[in-house]
Amino acid sequence: MMHIRHVSAVSVRLLWGVLCALLLGVGAAMAQAASDTGAPQGDNRQGTFKTVQGEVVVERGGKRVPVSSGAPLMALDRIVTGPRSAASVILRDGTVLALGPDSSVNLAEFRFDPTTQEGNILISMAKGSLRMVSGLIAKLKPEQVKITTPTSVIGVRGTDFIVETHS
Repeated sequence: MMHIRHVSAVSVRLLWGVLCALLLGVGAAMAQAASDTGAPQGDNRQGTFKTVQGEVVVERGGKRVPVSSGAPLMALDRIVTGPRSAASVILRDGTVLALGPDSSVNLAEFRFDPTTQEGNILISMAKGSLRMVSGLIAKLKPEQVKITTPTSVIGVRGTDFIVETHS
């Protein structure tokens, strides 16, 4: 006979922490290569999905497109994860984003020049959870990286942090 247990908020947070660690383990190993090589000439992607679990879509130009590992992320794309879903993305400067279940995050602005290593990032987070490990932009000019939520604006001063918002 199978028993069903109630999963506490602590258990859910612990599972989310383990999932983040797994997603970032895969992504972090590739972040250095992403920051060294940048995107191929003529490719206007701003990032690449490295891991995708469950239902993950990108809203682009009024359309919802399911994504898989290796799919491009463009400026102005909104990433939406379903229940029990997650995704990790590596941006061109080596920044790693890991989104948890039921999240909605928009890459509102992203500019990165691999030659000068200058640029800016603006991420708008409507709901859910996001873990960010900063890349070259935040390391060289942290004031050029911002995350907005429905109730706050976060200026990046660290290199690894988690943001959660509830709607």
